[in-house]
Amino acid sequence: MLTDKTILVTGGTGSFGRKFVEVVLKDFKPKKIIVFSRDELKQHQMRQVFPDGPNSPVRYFIGDVREYERLKRAFHGVNIVVHAAALKQVPACEYNPIEAIKTNIEGTKNVIDAAIDCGVEKVMTISTDKAVNPINLYGATKLCAEKLTIQSNAYSPGITKLSCTRYGNVIGSRGSVVPLFLKQRDTGKITVTDKRMTRFWITIEQGVRFVIKCIHMMNGGEIFVPKLPSTNIMTIAEAIAPGCEIEFVGIRPGEKINEVLISEDESRYTIEIDDMYIIQPAFQWWSMPKYANAKKVPEGFKYSSDSNSYQLTIEEVRNLIKSIEL
Repeated sequence: MLTDKTILVTGGTGSFGRKFVEVVLKDFKPKKIIVFSRDELKQHQMRQVFPDGPNSPVRYFIGDVREYERLKRAFHGVNIVVHAAALKQVPACEYNPIEAIKTNIEGTKNVIDAAIDCGVEKVMTISTDKAVNPINLYGATKLCAEKLTIQSNAYSPGITKLSCTRYGNVIGSRGSVVPLFLKQRDTGKITVTDKRMTRFWITIEQGVRFVIKCIHMMNGGEIFVPKLPSTNIMTIAEAIAPGCEIEFVGIRPGEKINEVLISEDESRYTIEIDDMYIIQPAFQWWSMPKYANAKKVPEGFKYSSDSNSYQLTIEEVRNLIKSIEL
């Protein structure tokens, strides 16, 4: 599905973008894969790992999703856009709200407009569990990004299809508690916000492969949600730093105790297949495609990290950490 296609990933030098490029180059034969980002240093560093040139499909494109004209230039001849560019750190978005709005909302609008104007075949916006019933600005901006992406299918006459993927915390990524605990355990003391806190967990490679699978499946208008394990913060602490002193520091601005991937209100439009849930749009332009073994979720269903039936054990957390590169 990605073979002989020209693919562009916004935020291409971030954790997701780097892994996405790695997986696509390893498993597919793209005509071209364009890394679009505003950080020239990160592009230089990434070029050392994934070189461009006449014998490589990789291309590097300096630009900012805040600038429509630059996106339009970058999207020329592109078949698939994966929109991963965003300001993601909750505290940073809380303290810099206008910047978060410019990148996460206005930037997404620019990506959508440029994709439709350039005749891009598919756009997949990467979202987050924090978009569900948001209490922080990051989540609110990603909710807006989801709404913009889904409804934009009404403005595209069947040429450009747009969907979203929504998943939980990426274990080991920047801002993840895992690298923090690994660093702190050598001091004999770790900091925990609240012992009740639970989160969904996914590795960066799992996230990338889920996105690729959803690009293949998408009809335009869906929000795809993977079935993920959850765990309590104290389980992670015990798995990483057993015997260490724990200092409880309190929840940071904009944080939740538990995360939700599908709300009760969204469950009315949600179907379940083997390894994921699919939230369907509630618009007249949507016609229900046929998914194998699909079934409606129960009335009042809520997919929350505290009530999720798949809770990781201490040993499973340790094995998961061993499997990733930190």
